[in-house]
Amino acid sequence: MTFDPSDSSALQAAAKEHLWLHFTKMSTYNTGDIPVITRGSGPYVYDDKGKRYLDGLAGLFVSMVGHGRTELAEAASKQASELAYFPLWSYAHPKAIELADRLAGLAPGDLNKVFFTTSGSEAVESAWKLAKAYFKQKGEHTRYKVISRDIAYHGTSMGALAITGLSGIKSDFEPLPAGGVRVPNTNFYRAPSFVAGSKEEFGIWAADEIERAILREGPEQVAAVYLEPVQNSGGCFPPPPGYFQRVRQICDKYGVLMVSDEVICAFGRLGYYFGAERYGYVPDIITFAKGLTSGYTPLGGMIVRDEIMEPFRHGDATFLHGITFAGHPVSSAVALANLDVFERDNLLGNVRSNEAGFRATLEKLTDLPIVGDVRGDGYFYGIELVKDKATKESFTDAESDWLLHDFMSTALYDAGLICRADDRGDPVIQLAPPLICTAEHFDEIEQILRSVLTQAWSRI
Repeated sequence: MTFDPSDSSALQAAAKEHLWLHFTKMSTYNTGDIPVITRGSGPYVYDDKGKRYLDGLAGLFVSMVGHGRTELAEAASKQASELAYFPLWSYAHPKAIELADRLAGLAPGDLNKVFFTTSGSEAVESAWKLAKAYFKQKGEHTRYKVISRDIAYHGTSMGALAITGLSGIKSDFEPLPAGGVRVPNTNFYRAPSFVAGSKEEFGIWAADEIERAILREGPEQVAAVYLEPVQNSGGCFPPPPGYFQRVRQICDKYGVLMVSDEVICAFGRLGYYFGAERYGYVPDIITFAKGLTSGYTPLGGMIVRDEIMEPFRHGDATFLHGITFAGHPVSSAVALANLDVFERDNLLGNVRSNEAGFRATLEKLTDLPIVGDVRGDGYFYGIELVKDKATKESFTDAESDWLLHDFMSTALYDAGLICRADDRGDPVIQLAPPLICTAEHFDEIEQILRSVLTQAWSRI
């Protein structure tokens, strides 16, 4: 079928006939139109009918520098004309070398070795494979289990899905690889009553639950602990004071690798290149993707401490893992140009100087009866919705499904705001705008949310 892409009706017909959307109930569009985004400029995107939307989720936690950056497109074009592709299988190319050097310089501590992938799921799975291979090289052949937090999302490939703590997206694909173990997350709003009075006590308890899990599973079987600096799924859970320092002590005590999954949190989302830097800990592995290229091309990877690579520097030892498009020359060139924009425009400084204003603007919404909690850090926030603020009573599954999927997702989009209405855990609205945003954009977000949340409450 051929069609004119400027013809909205033709686009809709082709999309419904041939395009399978990700994480989407396709029956939703049996009668309604599929949203089609055609272009972007700064923090805004436009649909095929010309309507403008504030991209309050940075695409999917990706578009750090905003849309329409011609310097990134030009970097891609220039590199493609010189060397469009070559693999990193026994070879190297200049842009991958330059980018690895630059990332090693930005990473905390002695995380100096960079292994590229093309996505976050691949980065997460690569880190698990590396942990297993590393311990085998050391003669610790029984270490394979991975500890992660309740309702945490770590990716969709089979290994990453085994680490993910969301049963609802796993059941169709079971049995998954063995070894995933779950511990409590750091949602202080839903903390158990015996530690609900102190964030510090809550943080130490949550960290100590990791130690208890290691002891239950057997330290000789546990390879790694996976933690996001701010947990995404469930609605942006920041770490309580002292949490990561205690986890680092526990991992060191039992010889377990600490993996900081920064697929979302790296590259400015929290006002630093890496969330580990913000919260003052040095992991053994950092996984990354999304913001490294601001979505202009796909690229992910992991940064590893020198000690982890050491066994593979001798004799016949080989990390038998690779990805065809990992460290792609065009993607590497775009990543370098993206980091240049970060430095030139002081985007980390923009987040750090404006995050208090972002929080304060969102906290204005707490005067609404439906808003129970506003939480997060940097440019990464969740707003938890409740039926009763006094008791923190949440909505039933049926109520939550109507609220988020039948009403709010459409209402927010119609009002000109792209964000996430999520029911993985208690119902939340998530916001992660491009790092170029300032007070005027925060006000726009708050005004749209206030209107839609007020409407939602009136209809419950």
